[in-house]
Amino acid sequence: MVTFFNTIEDKLVETSGPEKGCWILMVHPDEQELRAIAQQTGADPDMLRAALDPEERARIETEEGSNLILVDIPTIEMEGKDFVYSTIPLGIVTTGDHLITVCLKDSHIMRDFAQNRVKGFFTYKRTRFILQILYRNASRYLQYLRQIDKKTDAIENQLQKTLRNQELMQLMRLEKSLVFFATSLKSNEIVLEKLLRSDLIRRFPDDEDLLEDVIIENKQAIEMCAIYRDILSSTMDAFSSVINNNVNDIMKVLTSLTLVLSIPTLIASIWGMNVAVPFQNDPIGFWVLIGVSALASLVSIIILSRRKML
Repeated sequence: MVTFFNTIEDKLVETSGPEKGCWILMVHPDEQELRAIAQQTGADPDMLRAALDPEERARIETEEGSNLILVDIPTIEMEGKDFVYSTIPLGIVTTGDHLITVCLKDSHIMRDFAQNRVKGFFTYKRTRFILQILYRNASRYLQYLRQIDKKTDAIENQLQKTLRNQELMQLMRLEKSLVFFATSLKSNEIVLEKLLRSDLIRRFPDDEDLLEDVIIENKQAIEMCAIYRDILSSTMDAFSSVINNNVNDIMKVLTSLTLVLSIPTLIASIWGMNVAVPFQNDPIGFWVLIGVSALASLVSIIILSRRKML
């Protein structure tokens, strides 16, 4: 899907084609759309295709007439009954007269711009537009990290009541999401540092503060991600130890019960042999053996209880 936007009289308007100074929004475009936009804008086709590879690394590229800023953006999807967090590439391609964004999926970040929810957004101010995209991207990471933290707390409360595989699998998925976030944020940090040192985009005095805010926001996201990863890893280790302790307690109790029950079985086996044994002709012999078995079992229970094995 390809959509064209332009700022006309300080209002964002959807246009029918790639006008000068417009923004071209491409969401999962097909090959025909890629070729058409490349011809109409003079953009490098390989740069447009770069963001369509989920495994593409974040980077900056410069070719004659085209520049590419490729960053990873966070996404959230439904998997069964749970939300799964991941990252996908977002390509920002600039030519002489156009700014093109390419992504595999419709993202909240670009949707906010398309629906004119971003204050101070103008398509012809390309430097500010790029920095606004990067800033909102870092802010989206922070938002999802807070969601992950709240979800982790909720799962911990559930695990304190009952240890089930479902909650443990949710924690594993969240830990996996944090790994994706950490990797993508570090890659984005490298891109921002190169952007700060290079002259890829024209920086105006009003945009310097915004670029610094982007870098600070991204660093904060990296730090929060590292903290949440450590907390989640510690939580997983703690619950793993709790599960092992519970299993050990259950096995200890079962072993103790087996020992207690083996005493009456042993006595009954001895008196069941086909040889002469005491009380075999005594009318109360049966009850004597029952009493001895009960007494021996009671003594073993008391001993095991004092040793905290029951």
